[in-house]
Amino acid sequence: MASDAITLIKNDHRVLEKLFELLKKADSERPALLAEVAARLSAHSWAEEERVYPALVKADPAEEGQVYHGVEEHHEATELLHKLQVTDPSSSQFDSLLEEFIEAVNHHVEEEETEILPGLAEAVDQTRLEELGRAFEERRISILEAHGVDDKAVGSGAAAMKFAVGETAGRADVSGMTREELYQKAQDADIPGRSQMTKEELARAVTERG
Repeated sequence: MASDAITLIKNDHRVLEKLFELLKKADSERPALLAEVAARLSAHSWAEEERVYPALVKADPAEEGQVYHGVEEHHEATELLHKLQVTDPSSSQFDSLLEEFIEAVNHHVEEEETEILPGLAEAVDQTRLEELGRAFEERRISILEAHGVDDKAVGSGAAAMKFAVGETAGRADVSGMTREELYQKAQDADIPGRSQMTKEELARAVTERG
C-alpha cells in the first residue's frame, strides 16, 4: 500500500467526501456524523499544517503563497463547521450551511490536488514523500485517537460526541480565557496559523494540542 504523503492526503479527501454524502442523506444520525467530520477535518488539517506544508515551503519557498492560501481555506471551512455544529440538524438552515461547507471543502480539495500536491511532488523526491507520509499519518491518527474516532470505522457513528461543541475534552480548562490568553498558549505551543484564528479556533487548537 502506498504510503507517500500525496497518496495519503488524497485518500483522506475521499473519506471526507464519503462522509459528506452520508450527511446529506442522514437525519437522526447527523449529530454523530457531523462530530466525525469535525474530528477528521481537524486531524487532516493539523497534520497537513504541521507535517507537510512546512516541508513544502522549505523545499520550495515559491510555494509559500499557495500554502498560506491552503491554511486560510482550512480556517474558512472550520468557521462554517462551527456554525453547523450549533444549528438544528433537522432545519433547512442546516441544509444550506451544509451545502456551503461542503462546497468550501471541495474547493480546497480541488486546489490542493491540482496545485499544492503537484508542487510537493516536484519539490521533493519519493523518499522524502514517504517520510512526510509517515509523519502526516502519525499526526492525523494521534488526533483522531484523542477524540475517540476509529479511523477504520468511517461513517459508523463511532465519533466521540465529546468533540461536539461545548463537549470537547479539556474545553472547560480554556473556556474562561480571553483571546489574548489563548493566543499566548497557542504561541507557547507553536501552533501554526494562530494569528489568523478566532477565539473559538484558538480554544480548539490549544485543547487539541493538549
